[in-house]
Amino acid sequence: MANPLYDGLFGAHAGKTSPFLYLPDGQIVTHQDFLAIGARIANLFVGLGLVPGDRVAVQVHKSPEALALYAACAQAGLVFLPLNTAYTADELSYFIENSGASLIVCDGAKEPTLAPVAARLGAKLEILNADGSGSLMDQARDLPDTFDTVDRSGDDLAAFLYTSGTTGRSKGAMLTQNNLLSNAETLVREWRFTADDVLIHALPIFHTHGLFVATNVSLIAGSSMVFLPKLDLDQIIGWMPRATTMMGVPTFYTRLLDDPRFTRELAADMRLFVSGSAPLLAETHVQFENRTGHRILERYGMTETNMNTSNPYDGERRAGTVGFPLPGVELKITDPDTGATLPQGEIGQIEVRGPNVFKGYWQMPEKTAAELRSDGFFITGDLGKLDEDGYVHIVGRNKDLIISGGYNIYPKEIELILDDQPGVLESAVIGVPHPDFGETVLGVLVPEKGQTPDTDAIMQAVQTSLARFKHPRDLILMDELPRNTMGKVQKNILRDQFKDRFAKG
Repeated sequence: MANPLYDGLFGAHAGKTSPFLYLPDGQIVTHQDFLAIGARIANLFVGLGLVPGDRVAVQVHKSPEALALYAACAQAGLVFLPLNTAYTADELSYFIENSGASLIVCDGAKEPTLAPVAARLGAKLEILNADGSGSLMDQARDLPDTFDTVDRSGDDLAAFLYTSGTTGRSKGAMLTQNNLLSNAETLVREWRFTADDVLIHALPIFHTHGLFVATNVSLIAGSSMVFLPKLDLDQIIGWMPRATTMMGVPTFYTRLLDDPRFTRELAADMRLFVSGSAPLLAETHVQFENRTGHRILERYGMTETNMNTSNPYDGERRAGTVGFPLPGVELKITDPDTGATLPQGEIGQIEVRGPNVFKGYWQMPEKTAAELRSDGFFITGDLGKLDEDGYVHIVGRNKDLIISGGYNIYPKEIELILDDQPGVLESAVIGVPHPDFGETVLGVLVPEKGQTPDTDAIMQAVQTSLARFKHPRDLILMDELPRNTMGKVQKNILRDQFKDRFAKG
């Protein structure tokens, strides 16, 4: 036996003195330096009594040591459980208890909160701060920098990622070694990554995008990363002349476009800009291409599957779409009620099947059975369609579907019209309770800087473009839309905020 994930991502670089991480302070961590940190941590894990299959819950700030926890878990056969640094103590208690984590690694500032949780659940607790200090590295630093990699199969669990939990309790998506490895190998080929690439990495590493896309792709290709703690325009602009690729959420690209230093000349040596985790506005696509000559590549993935589709590297990167299914991934559009495959061009739920699709939800067999069909197709919860050229269009989440007076209304259709109106930067369309129709349509508009959109004129434009039952009952102006850490609009917050808007007094 071997250990496919560790061997494929990390072990292949043993002894290499090539740069892996460029840090903001000028330090360079080579591939071998990184493997040594991971091996020391793996030795510590064994010393703490952890055995293959145990879960390691991690809520720490981004650092080389934090990333090495992932390598150590892979090498020791442990299940890596990265957690959003914004989670509260109550949320963490649930994740740790639900996962049955044997070890919690947290920032020193969280120790007073998490120590009682660890004690109650019988888990060990170690500290890792953003600067690499804390009990974890204090113990690991003097341990051997080699470790006998634990044998695992491709079907063994490698990681848990908890879904955002906007409807009910978060679910722990069980990802196998093959899920992670197969997806990264495909993306390396599709996006043409090589050992010569230098990726600007300013994403968090507790999420699929920063961890299992950006990092895994870089590792398999043997390329290096400019490892920034967070989105920092000065750092990104300073590093860009020495980089070749960048992955980000839409916010990264809108912020760059707002900065006069971001010019065609600055991006001249860049090969590829990738965007994901939230939809990119068509306006951003156009502005970015006009400014730099580069067309951003959008793709589509999720916690349970990693990446499912991508716009082509060679060929038309079509704004407003997420491209084509990746090689090895099957995608179909189905009727939410019957599961029957729908004709091309019709809107339905997106289902996917492939080696990237997770094993199921941890300790939730009913949820797994409801969303993961017996034939291997996963019901994503996203609504979409395939156009005449085979490009995939995402039109919203199933739970965002508005049913008003018995009619199905897809918010994206209305948002596209609202976004196109003078003075409107972006919009969100939600369904809110209505005494006569059950639900009705409400439009939330974010104005462009210095603009005050004419809501009467906008309503007129909607009325001439869409059937009456799709018209917003009202339009509301807000300075910004609520978003999660990855830039996704949190419509559940908007629905809660405006749930009484049309209640009978």
